Amino acid sequence: MATWAQLSFQESGSPMMEQMINFHDHTMMILLMITVMVGYVMLSMIWNKQTNRNLLDGQTIETAWTILPVMILIAIAMPSLRLLYLMDEISEPSITLKTIGHQWYWSYEYSDFNQIEFDSYMIPSNEVEKNMTRLLEVDNRTVLPMQTQVRVLVTAADVLHSWTVPSMGVKVDATPGRINQTSFFMSRPGLFYGQCSEICGANHSFMPISIESVNTKTFLEWIKSNEEN
Repeated sequence: MATWAQLSFQESGSPMMEQMINFHDHTMMILLMITVMVGYVMLSMIWNKQTNRNLLDGQTIETAWTILPVMILIAIAMPSLRLLYLMDEISEPSITLKTIGHQWYWSYEYSDFNQIEFDSYMIPSNEVEKNMTRLLEVDNRTVLPMQTQVRVLVTAADVLHSWTVPSMGVKVDATPGRINQTSFFMSRPGLFYGQCSEICGANHSFMPISIESVNTKTFLEWIKSNEEN
């Protein structure tokens, strides 16, 4: 999860988020090299009284500033297109979770099991305990098994919402009357937080998402206990 004064991404909880972070670092290195090169040329032209004519015109420089941008765009576009394709790819899921956005809470349905559905409300600030995270903790966490392909069906009951979990690299719009889907693979156990990322009304900032990643045995025990209830 995020930490105080954090500048970088949250720690990845899925292979997809790891690749997104790698692509970010790859692109930032290219931008850094461009910035350094352009800055050097501009400063050298400011400091030098006579401008090098080779930097302004000539067959060589015109060829360079045509070919180099093309190569840079290719270096960015190829991994970008690959990542976009992987984000849209829906692998064969082992479990399906249906998420419904309301004003202002989330409800969940485990459609692979019998009668497991619940609402998830944010715990008010005056009820937050010492080991809880303010404005992110909920009364009913979404428990899912790690190292399992999870498909998430997302919709809304009233207005537009957005089901977003940064550590998973997941952001899906919840649209009334329509079901969108995404999938993710949690690579490690832990607690992953998210929030609605679509301005949906007065309490938009008070409908967090809390996913608890557990091993398969613990998940099956949780399913059994909820089916009995």
